[in-house]
Amino acid sequence: MTKNEVLKSWVEQYSGPLLKRAAYLLSDKTEAEDLVQDVFLAAYSSYDSFKEKSQPLTWLTAILNRKAADFYRKKYKSEPEIRLDHFFDETGSWKNDGVLNDWNVSDKEPELLDNNDFNKTLEDCIEDLPARWKIPMKMYYLQEKKAPEVSQELQISATNLWKILQRSRMQLRECLEVNWFANL
Repeated sequence: MTKNEVLKSWVEQYSGPLLKRAAYLLSDKTEAEDLVQDVFLAAYSSYDSFKEKSQPLTWLTAILNRKAADFYRKKYKSEPEIRLDHFFDETGSWKNDGVLNDWNVSDKEPELLDNNDFNKTLEDCIEDLPARWKIPMKMYYLQEKKAPEVSQELQISATNLWKILQRSRMQLRECLEVNWFANL
C-alpha cells in the first residue's frame, strides 16, 4: 500500500478512538476535532519515521498526547494573570471562611462519583475554573501526570504548581458547596 492509502485507512480506522481521547483531554469537541486533524497531518509528515514496532493507534496516540501538551502549554501561556480577589480581601484574609468547613455528607449518601448529576456538577465546576488553573488540574488529576511532568510541560515551578492545584481545589470546593451540597 502507498503512504496515502495507509493514512487514509488509519483516518477511517482510528479517528473515533483518537477523537474520544482528544475530547477527554481537552473537554472541547471542536478543539478535539482540530487536534485529531493535526495528529493525522503530523503522522503524514513523519510517516517515514514509523517503524511499525508498535501498533498504528499507539503511535497516533503518542502524537495526540504530545499535541495536547502543546495545546495546553500554548493556552496556559496565553491566558491573562489570575486574580485571587475571589478568595482573599485586600489584607490577604479569607473572604469566606465557609470554604474551609467540613461537608455534612451522611454515610447513607450514595457514592458521589456514581451519581450522574453530581458528575455533571463537578464537570461544570471544573470548566468554570480559570484556564491557568484548569489546565494543570486536568493534567495532574484527570490525565494522572506526575507533578514534575506537569511542571515541565507548563514551564512552571513545582511550588507554583502546588499553589495552583490548592487554589483550584478550593474553588472547586466552593463551587460544589454552592451548586451541589447546598441543595442536599
